[in-house]
Amino acid sequence: MPRSDTIESKLHSVLSRIQASALSHGRQASDIELLAVSKTQPADNLRKAYSAGQRHFGENYLQEAIEKKDVLADCQIIWHFIGAIQSNKTRVIAEHFSWVHSVDRLKIAQRLSEARTSEQTPLNICLQINISNEPTKAGLSLAELPEIAKQIQLLPNIKLRGLMALPAPNLDYDKQRNSFAKVKHAFNSLNQQGLALDTLSMGMSNDIEAAIAEGSTIVRIGSAIFGARK
Repeated sequence: MPRSDTIESKLHSVLSRIQASALSHGRQASDIELLAVSKTQPADNLRKAYSAGQRHFGENYLQEAIEKKDVLADCQIIWHFIGAIQSNKTRVIAEHFSWVHSVDRLKIAQRLSEARTSEQTPLNICLQINISNEPTKAGLSLAELPEIAKQIQLLPNIKLRGLMALPAPNLDYDKQRNSFAKVKHAFNSLNQQGLALDTLSMGMSNDIEAAIAEGSTIVRIGSAIFGARK
């Protein structure tokens, strides 16, 4: 049995939280993907999580991610880019990742679409929503979301899968749920307009339960798996 402080044990603890929360809200845990947020973690830590069964990893920093991707080329990892996107980095992102969660403007989506080759499978993308209207945080407003989403879904070589949100930190469970409920409402509204979205990327180590209660399909967990970042 693994020690309680190992990456393997922490990973299983997070999966247990997901399972319990899903069951309490009448959902299947299998409908919720755990994305291990591995920024600043050495490749060896990712390999330990991979050996324990983890397959989806999220990276924020492009150069660091590419280096780890090379080191872990023998692993069947599904790589997600979840960091801020600079226009001059879109080609590298489009070439090396299966998912991008942090698309916050039409120009970025267009550049990702142009950079993704027709030989590759479509790049899965989520639109980042600035749900708490924080002036220092990237993301689309709810008001501009519908028109931009409709334009993005028409682009070739990418597939608009859903929405991503990172609300302002709040330890109050009801307030957490309220923020995520706004994202779910926007998600449902877009689907009613014919967009056929299937992904809600929301929930982190401190608010997994609230996110799952409001329909999250991908939870992004870092510190609860790898420990506090140095």
